Amino acid sequence: MDLSTLTESVQKRKLKKRVGRGMGSGHGKTASRGHKGQYASAGANLPGPIFIGGQTPIHRTFPKRGFSNATWQKDYAVVNVGDLDILPDGMIVDMAALKASRLVVGTFDGVRILGDGELTKKFTVSANHFSATAKAKIEAKGGTATVLEKPKRPVRNKMGQGKKDQRRKAMAAKSKAAETK
Repeated sequence: MDLSTLTESVQKRKLKKRVGRGMGSGHGKTASRGHKGQYASAGANLPGPIFIGGQTPIHRTFPKRGFSNATWQKDYAVVNVGDLDILPDGMIVDMAALKASRLVVGTFDGVRILGDGELTKKFTVSANHFSATAKAKIEAKGGTATVLEKPKRPVRNKMGQGKKDQRRKAMAAKSKAAETK
């Protein structure tokens, strides 16, 4: 085997760049860091992608105005009554059934049933919202339209206020019981 028999698939091993190893290496003296300046010394790093050196930061340059309800906004899948007609008669229609039949594709927080189209079958439909016409069309065919309950909001117990209220109610109940005796 000699150098003429090597194939192109054999790659030359690339050595890592060794900085600060003398003038002969090509990366000696300043070790490719330039002369003086903020980033010439050890431990210096760039502050981030939005850094503009020495000026007012870009996030302070532009005013923050407006309002966004994106933190609690719900995304509902919309299904028309006419679309339900492809399902078998007497079926219980909920989010799982709609996903199984591919009427709803993706992730959603709930389902809204709207009244567009004609319904020829009887269904038991449970959804987060019904339009008036959709509810009327479902019930006209003998089906039921059940609105799903919203999850209850958690009781905020800010700095023990709930415990004080419970004690106050308990004391009031005891005093009423004492008065009736």
